[in-house]
Amino acid sequence: MSDEFLLLNPGPVPLTDDVRGAMDEPLVSHRSTAFEATYERAQRDLDYVFSQSTLDGRTTGNGTSLILNGTATMGMEMAVANLTDADSEIVALVNGKFGRRFKRIAERHARITPVEVAWGESFDLDAVDRAITDDTDLVTMVHNETSTGLLNPVAEVGELASEHDALFVVDGVTSIGGDAFHIDDWHVDVALTDAQKALAAPPGISAIYVTDRAAAAATGESAPFYEDLDWHLRKSEDNQTPFTSAVPLFRALAVAVENIREEGMDTRIRRHRRQSRAFRAGFEAFGLDSFPTVEGPTQLSNTLTAIDLPESVKESPEAFFDAVGERNVSISGGQAHLGGEIFRVSNMGNLTAEQVLRGVRTVGESLTEIGVDCPVTDGVDAARQQLEL
Repeated sequence: MSDEFLLLNPGPVPLTDDVRGAMDEPLVSHRSTAFEATYERAQRDLDYVFSQSTLDGRTTGNGTSLILNGTATMGMEMAVANLTDADSEIVALVNGKFGRRFKRIAERHARITPVEVAWGESFDLDAVDRAITDDTDLVTMVHNETSTGLLNPVAEVGELASEHDALFVVDGVTSIGGDAFHIDDWHVDVALTDAQKALAAPPGISAIYVTDRAAAAATGESAPFYEDLDWHLRKSEDNQTPFTSAVPLFRALAVAVENIREEGMDTRIRRHRRQSRAFRAGFEAFGLDSFPTVEGPTQLSNTLTAIDLPESVKESPEAFFDAVGERNVSISGGQAHLGGEIFRVSNMGNLTAEQVLRGVRTVGESLTEIGVDCPVTDGVDAARQQLEL
């Protein structure tokens, strides 16, 4: 097997050599000036990522980015636990696994009004409008639903939350760093993302952006000890975290977000959109269907692609995934009840055009191997056309 291993899962994503190399540097104390310099670098460029995720050159957001010693699930819970209590009402929007996770977290801290639709379906904004009232304290939502490949209408829901002065917390785990995210225009109070996704850093740490409005609303009275938002904000002023930091991971993140700044967020967003179009065009040429149903303001994701498996493959999906693996490529299947129904590929991070084409070719060759009539060359050519636009 001559081809280098290619990771196309929706996180973790491939790392660049300089990001990997940052983790090999000699270890220092998390209370040293050397670590403080690392935190400062990472936070500076995270501020850039959060504030420059637009395509029109505007700066968005008025707040602070924090680096957390945990994955984005920690950030989800930090936001909910610090901004609500047992008497609060949270409207939780669910149309996939990670919206459901947000809801489950919220249920442990407050009263819940869910707005749920089937995984892969679009939200009924009229139903959302009815659910959010003047009694609503906080709204939770996933921007890019990783489990289904849907880009949810954060702008529209943010407007509804704003009309009722409700705080708005958004999971941007698989969009921030790879797609547009307008904190101000979308009335977002807290946004969170994960290192291992579009930021292209190792798993284990995450980032959260807290607006001044959200910081003022965090009383700390019901905050968990490890996730005390006020404490994290105060320690960040000294370029530290409240507890022992994962020093090698912070170093890697600092390099990863510096790479993003060097590429430029507008260039990065356009590249991700071009690559997602290439994946979809290639798979469409194979005769495959996208999984999600897009209606109204809902769109297909620009950082990962979810595809319905052919009916003949659903009878024994393991053969398909084994064929992909034999070509030294890793993709993901569906989660929960979507297992064996779909496959998902990511273009998050720093993929090259050649890697995207290899991903398309691998899927086509693997389908052909298990007996699906698949015009591999046509798919690769269709993908290449999109990459060259």
